[in-house]
Amino acid sequence: MTPPSSSDATAALEERQQGSDSPKRIASRGLLDDTAIRRALMRIAHEIVERHDDLSDLYLVAIPNGGVPLGRMLVENIVSLTGSQVPMGILDTTLYRDDVLATGQRPPLRITEMPSSVDDRLVVLVEDVVNTGRTIRAAMDALMDFGRPRVVQVVALVDRGHRELPIKIDFVGKNIPTQPGESVKLLGRDGTLDGDLEVQLQWTALPDAAGSEAASDGKAG
Repeated sequence: MTPPSSSDATAALEERQQGSDSPKRIASRGLLDDTAIRRALMRIAHEIVERHDDLSDLYLVAIPNGGVPLGRMLVENIVSLTGSQVPMGILDTTLYRDDVLATGQRPPLRITEMPSSVDDRLVVLVEDVVNTGRTIRAAMDALMDFGRPRVVQVVALVDRGHRELPIKIDFVGKNIPTQPGESVKLLGRDGTLDGDLEVQLQWTALPDAAGSEAASDGKAG
């Protein structure tokens, strides 16, 4: 076998370096379309109604941003099932997160709209995607500034696992196991969360030698 020349070795090294410097991009795969999301929220509404005989003290509290449109759909579903109006609040958890001081940056605040106290209410927190559980913990801390609820339960459209705190999800739309480096996002097809929604699995991809994407295979289960 003829040993490679120095020029061949140099070309191979340059090719490897160019590959390592290739720009990264976000690849994605759809997991739930708008129809599947609405179907999951109707099932969750049924579960809430079936689990509680008396919904007179029910109070939905949505965590922005993704929890807000989901909370509104849940309110509509529960009203259609029971005929009873259900109050909904919006609760920003930003200043209650345990990573605010660690990052050294002041994150932008989001809207908080709590129409009344949560004293002695059955509060259901609504979140789009639950991962470590830290946002839910922050929401529980923030909630106590608005009273002392009788019960706090949690709705998640998607539970992607990787819990770091002992947070229980009471009503789950879909369990989607993920790999490190993957994320799950609730997105609006028109760029906002006011219209049709979609849940996507996203990961960072690099083009391989053949020009196709090489990274996570996107199989979240």
